[in-house]
Amino acid sequence: MRTLTRVAAAALAATTTLSLAACRDSRTASGGSGGRQNGTVKIMVGGIDKVIYLPAKLTEQLGYFKEQGLDVQLLTEPAGAQAENVLISGDVQGVVGFYDHTIDLQTKGKCIESVVQLAAVPGEVEVVAAGKAGRITSPADFKGKRLGVTSPGSSTDFLTQYLATKNGVPTSGYTTVKAGAGQTFIATLNNGGIDAGMTTDPTVAKLLATGQGKVLLDMRTEAGTRAALGGLYPSSSLYMNCDYVKNNTATVQKLANAFVKTLGWIKAHKPAEIAAKMPADYAGGDPKLYEKAVTDSIGMFTADGVMPADGAKNVLNVLAQFSPNVKGRQDSVDLSKTYTTEYVSKAPKQ
Repeated sequence: MRTLTRVAAAALAATTTLSLAACRDSRTASGGSGGRQNGTVKIMVGGIDKVIYLPAKLTEQLGYFKEQGLDVQLLTEPAGAQAENVLISGDVQGVVGFYDHTIDLQTKGKCIESVVQLAAVPGEVEVVAAGKAGRITSPADFKGKRLGVTSPGSSTDFLTQYLATKNGVPTSGYTTVKAGAGQTFIATLNNGGIDAGMTTDPTVAKLLATGQGKVLLDMRTEAGTRAALGGLYPSSSLYMNCDYVKNNTATVQKLANAFVKTLGWIKAHKPAEIAAKMPADYAGGDPKLYEKAVTDSIGMFTADGVMPADGAKNVLNVLAQFSPNVKGRQDSVDLSKTYTTEYVSKAPKQ
């Protein structure tokens, strides 16, 4: 399997590194006795302008962090695999990223748990270059193709491997390309760097609107996810170090309160109203297109932040086959330590 690195993704990573350097000395949002907050809570988002992570910025925009008395700083990394490293290093107190990282990290001796499960499905779409749509009509056609993922070892990488092997194509039968997201992904698809790839909105909406790409598999809905993966696949979540959660119960509860209120707000409002609350630059100069992106992906979010029944088991099943860290160790994974419903169950219902 061959991996190609894109310059634009590196530039994004460098920008994030600079922002982290500025805040590296203030790592202690420690709660002390009783879990009281004593500083800024830094949360890294694995691509803050991606619709799959919309609740993070929306919570800030709605003022729900401040309403809870929290000083939250949202940072961004282009990929979830990079975001988890920043959490482990202690530079941030939480990550808004895919739940599957909690399982992967447990096999490395790290206790990380999802405290708010934002989405029950991946929100990912396998997009095919328009000119190759006639030759790639299902994952069975992945053989010999160049397939884009956010980065090696990312959730999109594992899901791509699962879809390929499930349809008779071994992981050695195609080339994995680091295609990043947003304009980097679009450019890689258009210049022939990839034949197809897995990405999210608003990138999907842009590719469809311009006719540059076509949807092969849609995992933005429960029905589409069940068809592609055979069950739900919990994805976007707020996950944190277990020790931090244990020692900062009041802060974690306030975070859960804020996020659950946002999830309720999402369910009570139309996509146009949701899109209007987001920063203007997220629309990329095309508000209507961004509204379409929100419309197509908004159904992925939970209403209450609770992990769906059997969802965690489905994620473990995928990782057990394709994550080098989990493969052969799945029987030792304690799923009960990878997520908690304690805080969302106490959050006021909207």
